Amino acid sequence: MGRTALLVLLAGAPVFAATPFEAEIAAWRQRREAALIADGGWLTVTGRFWLQEGDNRFGRAASNDIVLPDGPPNAGSFTLYDNKVTVKIGAVTRAVRPNSGDEFRVGRLGLSVFGSAGTYSVRMKDPESLIRRNFHGIEYYPARNEYRVTAQFFPAPRRMADSACPGYLVFRLHGRELRLYPILENPNAKVLLLVFRDPTTGRETYGGGRFLDVELPREGAVVLDFNRAYNPPCAFTPFVSCPLPARQNRLSVRIEAGEKKYGH
Repeated sequence: MGRTALLVLLAGAPVFAATPFEAEIAAWRQRREAALIADGGWLTVTGRFWLQEGDNRFGRAASNDIVLPDGPPNAGSFTLYDNKVTVKIGAVTRAVRPNSGDEFRVGRLGLSVFGSAGTYSVRMKDPESLIRRNFHGIEYYPARNEYRVTAQFFPAPRRMADSACPGYLVFRLHGRELRLYPILENPNAKVLLLVFRDPTTGRETYGGGRFLDVELPREGAVVLDFNRAYNPPCAFTPFVSCPLPARQNRLSVRIEAGEKKYGH
């Protein structure tokens, strides 16, 4: 079809006005995908290297412990000793704060350290990642208002998945009373994170479950908008680890809302 014919066809197509709710969800989806493909987004994570006790040399040369796709042949070294990590680049050595977001530039690459209790790894981000270049967008369930529900929050602190769980949420969906246990990703977290699975998991949605960010409770209640349920980072790159849904967060009803399984 020629360009002129296509323009005529589009001009004659009916225009459907989105409701404010649909427009809100569409805007959220645009922000979500923009964050994924941004410089430093999850789609740029293309390597993970476990640190061994002692020096861990990195650079482009094959003789390094950590071989990189860019930068000088011998760029520097990470040293793990007595449960502490330092990095040396050139003549400068400095302490590393794991999980802090500190990033060390080597050519076009960004390197950062994650882990705890003696088990540390270096995460590599590459803006020229094939994962990023091959990204083709996410498929979603239609936005439906029935999947936005109010839940009551009941304080009951505990540990779940090596994270702090401040309590549990009770809500109704499809005529059923359901319960979910959120976690705090860090002590200063501004949102609760729900990691859940449902009967769509592994079929229509990602096999490791999905995430949902929830505002902190106000007057004992929170809003759960499952239209914003999203795939964890490990759905897009194999170089990160994600928490799996706890036994208590396996819902018995289908959540036909939010992101579907991402096809590579």
